Order: sequence, then C-alpha cells, then structure tokens
Amino acid sequence: MGILRKLFGTEPIATEDGAFSPSKLALKMATSDTTDYDGGAYTSSAQGEKRRVLMVCTEERHMTMANGKKFSTGNHPVEMGLPMLHLLAAGFEIDVVTPTGGSAKIEQWAMPAKDAAVLKLFADFEEALNNPGSLSEFAKTSLTDNSPYAAVYLPGGHGAMLGLPGNHDLGKVLRWAHDKDLYTLAICHGPAALLAAKDDNGFIYDGYEMSVFPDAVDKQTPMIGYMPGHMPWKFGEKLTELGVKIINKKADATCHKDRRLVTGASPQAANDFGRLATTTLLDAS
Repeated sequence: MGILRKLFGTEPIATEDGAFSPSKLALKMATSDTTDYDGGAYTSSAQGEKRRVLMVCTEERHMTMANGKKFSTGNHPVEMGLPMLHLLAAGFEIDVVTPTGGSAKIEQWAMPAKDAAVLKLFADFEEALNNPGSLSEFAKTSLTDNSPYAAVYLPGGHGAMLGLPGNHDLGKVLRWAHDKDLYTLAICHGPAALLAAKDDNGFIYDGYEMSVFPDAVDKQTPMIGYMPGHMPWKFGEKLTELGVKIINKKADATCHKDRRLVTGASPQAANDFGRLATTTLLDAS
C-alpha cells in the first residue's frame, strides 16, 4: 500500500519536526499559486472609533490524528490573508493575538507562491505574526465598553481546532463581543474556535446558522494524503450538538451572515467571505 501511495503521490510528506504535511496530490488538488482576490476596492472606508479588528490565531503547529501521527498545520494563509486584505483595503486595522503571545503558526505549504498581494501582506505582517499580542492579557485588560474594536476574527486552517475551542480567555472575548454587539468573523475551521463561547449559561450561538468546513470532507481527505490520518474529533458535530445549523454540505464558496456572526465554508470562500465581512462592518460603522 505504501508503494502505491508513493506511486500516485498520496503519501503525506514527512517534515523535519516529525510531523506530516499534505501529499503531492493533495497539494495539487487543494492549493494554488494564486488566489481569486478581487482587489478589495471599496467606495467608502471605516468611519468612527470602532475601526480595529482583533484577529485570534493559533500558536500551535501539530494536530495529533486519531492514529497518533502528527499533522503540520496552523492558520491557512489564504483563509487568513484574503479577508485581511479586504479589511485593510476598507480602512480597518488588524491586531494579531494568540493565546499566550507565542508566534502565530502559518500553513506555509498552502501559501500561494505567485500571488503578489498575499505575499506582500505576509511580509508586512511578519513582525506582528512572529510577535503577536497575548489573548490572555487582552481578556484581562481590554474588555471595555469604549473598545475601539468592530469585530473579532477567527481565521481558518485546522490549527483553529488547537488551543482555541476550549480557551477560557477566548470564551470571555467572544461573549464580550456578543454582549457589546460587535461582529464575529470565522471561516472554514475557524468556527471550531466558537466552541470556546460555551459556559454554564449555555452557548451564545445556539440556534445560529453557519457555513463551515464539513466534517464529511475532513473524513475523506486522508484518502489523498492531505492529512496523515483521521481527525481526532469533529468540530461540526460538536457545533450541531450545541444547536448550530450548518447550511453547507460541500467545502465550497458558501458564506453566511446570521445576526452579528459572519462565516465562510472553505478556502474557496475566502474572497467572498472577506468582502461580506468587510461590507458588513462598513455598513455598521
């Protein structure tokens, strides 16, 4: 079987730190050198005091799969980058935080190597991603009534399932944003981090509709070597158990807005999600 996997390019690629990145076939099928970023032109720009967006990233690199093998993950550069480009083009400012202030991990194997706009973005934000703020400190000091923030942004990548869904500080931030009528933006696996908002009083997104990366697709990806094994848990299943209605069945360009939550289904949705999130924030500013 191993010989056949190598022959067809479905063998996950071993990394220097003992984990695995996607196979050659998976990279060919699921990534691209360019994106569909539409240029981010807006006829208006962010107004008023609430012009900042808090982007909460994972600082963890490895997901341990059900078979014990490690998947090299982090924040997906397209799912993170295209919405950032849209927000910045409309005059919003983005602050980067991770749970403890450790560097934000990026799935470099998914970086669109010939997309000038995305490459420039990551060069511009290199310092912020390497030395982000601390979500823990933010939760202690910045949950105020006169906050300059318009939204909390949870970028995609399987890394959103690491260290965020059970993070108490993130739970405080999400509940604060919800109570203060701020927007929350989450794409692909990013909605997994919304699980942090569950507490003894329930789940603030009970009854919401969301577009997310489907569990059924995650179940299929090991066949092409995208991951070195099956997922250790299913975030869509857990959201559904808490009363969420997932509206998409495919990893497609579906985007959705329900009250003050904006979600997107996959990397294919990144541009449309970024535009929907940005126009939504502009309309509210």
